[in-house]
Amino acid sequence: MDISAVIGSSWICALALCAVLGDAFLPFIPSGTLVILAVLKTSQIDGAPVLLGLGVAVASFLGDLLLLRLARRGAPSVQRRLEHRPKLAASVARVQHALNDRTTGAAAAMVVIARFVPAGRTVLDLAIGHSPGQPYRFLRWSALAALVWAAYIVTLGWLNSHWFDTAWLSLAVSCAAATAVSTAIARIVRRNRRLVTI
Repeated sequence: MDISAVIGSSWICALALCAVLGDAFLPFIPSGTLVILAVLKTSQIDGAPVLLGLGVAVASFLGDLLLLRLARRGAPSVQRRLEHRPKLAASVARVQHALNDRTTGAAAAMVVIARFVPAGRTVLDLAIGHSPGQPYRFLRWSALAALVWAAYIVTLGWLNSHWFDTAWLSLAVSCAAATAVSTAIARIVRRNRRLVTI
């Protein structure tokens, strides 16, 4: 393994992991783009994509856990966010209602699908955090969703890094593909409210 290459690309990897952690709170952060960029920077280093994927999954899960705990404890910043954003509050209420009406398998699928919907992760974490009962039973599904999304986004970047000769083209195609997938899933979710309501 080329140590200089690792050191040279470590900053983008750290930035990508911080973005994945933070976009649970701030969904406008381009975490997917930064992860793809980190993959492109490290794709030639033996074992780096796997390690990056694991790091992304852990950061994603920790972001969910932190937002869930803040919502559960009624953190003032979370409460203000809901009070000043009625659309977000309405989405949270819809997801809470949907989770209560779902079987275990359907709720698990909902958690995984939310990871691919823009801002779906934030809405879901807030809904679970504000739900009565034991919200931490959703953590195992959140861990699964984190693994699925990390595997997907890292694999997407890795494949494109090997299909195209130039880094900018690999980045452009990867980001376009990720955006297309997210948009398609969001449209399916909106069309089929009986299955998932986000």
